[in-house]
Amino acid sequence: MYAFTFERPASQADAVKLAKAGGKPLAGGQTLLASMKLRLASPEQLVDLGGVKELAGIRKDGDALVIGAMTRHADVANNADVKAMIPALASLAEGIGDKQVRAMGTIGGSLANNDPAADYPAAVLGLGATVITTEREIAADDYFQGMFATVLEEGELITAVRFPKPQRSAYMKFRQPASLFALIGVFVAQTPDGARVAVTGGGNGVFRQTAMEQALTKSFTPEAIADIRTDASEINGDLHGSADYRAHLVGVMAQRAVAKAVA
Repeated sequence: MYAFTFERPASQADAVKLAKAGGKPLAGGQTLLASMKLRLASPEQLVDLGGVKELAGIRKDGDALVIGAMTRHADVANNADVKAMIPALASLAEGIGDKQVRAMGTIGGSLANNDPAADYPAAVLGLGATVITTEREIAADDYFQGMFATVLEEGELITAVRFPKPQRSAYMKFRQPASLFALIGVFVAQTPDGARVAVTGGGNGVFRQTAMEQALTKSFTPEAIADIRTDASEINGDLHGSADYRAHLVGVMAQRAVAKAVA
């Protein structure tokens, strides 16, 4: 490690003030601390958000769930309201990393980092959620901008995410065995406005599979998307799986997700 200052504000206002002054927000630290150890990141000041209690918690808001940015993965997975209203979201959180990661990682940290193979971005985009920040409310379709990139501005902090309750939804992922990240993960949701299908792990960031959405809007069954192929030229490949293999997995995981949702 190297020398840096460490701040632990107790209020959101103090956290924003420090972030706007150049401090690096620290949520669960699952990515940031590892990056610092490898000298891939070298912030001069860390702003630990763990002491800002108003940023954590889960509450119902009509037909929606509002989850605080500092809510841990394990809390999302075990929350009774999440299990009752959006069980697919609880299942997704339960499948993130291992117990240590779920005990420390947060939904806000995951979304701010926007790893191209992370699970939460698929749920946010697949459910058409809204990212709430200290400055504004951002629709999921406008939030993600590619690999590790979002529309968040310097000093802007995520405070919560609002998830509308779907009619049915499910998430299925093919895990990369070593990291437990998604080699391909697909979140499907049936909503009053039509079906949504979000894919993580296969591109420069999470994306929607619109051809599948159109087919599922007409018939929300695995058979409706059985013949729909994902263009491998738009998918990334690496030593863990080629672009062609990942493109094939999109179809497999999507059909399994729909089958799980209808079941």
